[in-house]
Amino acid sequence: MSDAADSVVIDKRYCGPPNSGNGGYSCGVMARLIDGPAMCGLKAPPPLDRPLRVSRNGAVALLDGETLIGAAEPADAPDLDIPALPPREAIEAASSRYVGFERHAFPGCYVCGPERAEGDGLRIFAGPLDGIDAVAAPWTPDASLADADGRVGVEHVWAALDCPTWAAFGDGDLAALLARMTAEVRERPKPGEACAILAWKLGSEGRKHRSAAALYGETGDVLAVAEALWIEPKDPAAFA
Repeated sequence: MSDAADSVVIDKRYCGPPNSGNGGYSCGVMARLIDGPAMCGLKAPPPLDRPLRVSRNGAVALLDGETLIGAAEPADAPDLDIPALPPREAIEAASSRYVGFERHAFPGCYVCGPERAEGDGLRIFAGPLDGIDAVAAPWTPDASLADADGRVGVEHVWAALDCPTWAAFGDGDLAALLARMTAEVRERPKPGEACAILAWKLGSEGRKHRSAAALYGETGDVLAVAEALWIEPKDPAAFA
């Protein structure tokens, strides 16, 4: 991401679908402009590699010309029952069962795409845990994700929490896009820190699906939590 006082550019590196920004990353771009927990909603696919106007009036809006791409506002932190962190061996075993290794709608996704190289994509491959209805993945943030203070940028933390909340629905066949995400970043990890992510389902109603995720640091502390709303679009062109 590059930014000026009143605009941001989402680099093609941070795509979800090939021609639009990863949903969690795009939400994080807005959330980093808000102090504390935030709720971010996406109204249109975030365009890549061109300036998007930022409007701030208590809330934050991201616009492509006159088209509203998304909006963010301060929010209460997600109220979640957060699972205990399993042993590292169980997390790594779960990740080896990631359904995206067999089939993936967006194999070039910045967060969960298996075609992304080390140091380029986040390569967060959340697979099913044994004995608990949740998915998990290890994550060691790359040095390129650091902000000026040496810690991972907020937008990358939001991105890391995004795709696992989709993987929580299990079989990889859920054709849905991130519509809204509420997250609290309690502490940003350091590059090179051996982190882990767990995600789990909260419920579904029609085309709407809710799930949650937690990011754990190297010592097992919860660094960030998120609740996500995924919606199955009526128009398959939304996945272009």
